[in-house]
Amino acid sequence: MTVRVLVCDDQMLIRTGLVTIIGAQPDMAVAGECGDGRAAVDLAAKVRPDVVVMDVRMPVLDGIEATRLLAGPGVAHPVKVLVLTTFNLDEYVYEALRAGASGFLLKDAPPEHLLHGIRTVAAGAALLDPEVTRQLVGRHAARIRPAGTAADHPLSARELEVLRLIADGLSNSEIAAALVISPETVKTFVSRILTKLDLRDRVQAVVYAYRHGLVT
Repeated sequence: MTVRVLVCDDQMLIRTGLVTIIGAQPDMAVAGECGDGRAAVDLAAKVRPDVVVMDVRMPVLDGIEATRLLAGPGVAHPVKVLVLTTFNLDEYVYEALRAGASGFLLKDAPPEHLLHGIRTVAAGAALLDPEVTRQLVGRHAARIRPAGTAADHPLSARELEVLRLIADGLSNSEIAAALVISPETVKTFVSRILTKLDLRDRVQAVVYAYRHGLVT
C-alpha cells in the first residue's frame, strides 16, 4: 500500500527537502505540496492524502487552524495530520494536538524518524515523542487542567496506571515492562481506556490525562 502524503511548509527549502525524502520511498508518494494552511485545506480536499505533514507557523492560515479544519471535531472525513515544529517547547504544538493532529515531530529529527512518523500515523496510530511530550504538555498542564479533576473519570485503578504511563510517553512494550504484564494485555488496557473516555488515540489520551490532573 502506498501512503499518499501532502507536505505543507512555508519555507521552500524545508518543503523541498521533505518532498525529496518522502518521494524517494517505495511505499510513499507525494500527493501535493503547498506553503500555507489555507492551501493545505483546499489541496487536501482535492487530492485526499493519507497523511498531511504540517508546519505550525505559516502565513494566511496557520497549522493549528488548518489542522482543526482537516481533522478537528465535526469534520466528516478527517485527514491524519503529522505536525512539524522547530522548537520542542513550541506552545502551538499542544494546540495543534487538541485540534486533531495525530502526532508531532521536531524539524531537526533524522529523516528515518520522519518516515517512521508518517508510516505510524498512516497506520492509524498516534506519534508522540516521549521527552518532547513530557516537556510540552507538562508546560501547559496548569493552564489546561481546569477542564476536569482527577476524580472525573470511569477508569479502574489499573487502567488509570496505564493512562499515566501513556501520558509519560511510554510505548506499549515499555508499559508492559514497567507493569510486568504482556504487551497484548497493555493493548487491551489501552483499548478500554480509549473506549471508556471516548478518545480517538494516544494523543488525546495524553491531553485528557493532563486536562484532568491525572499526571503532574
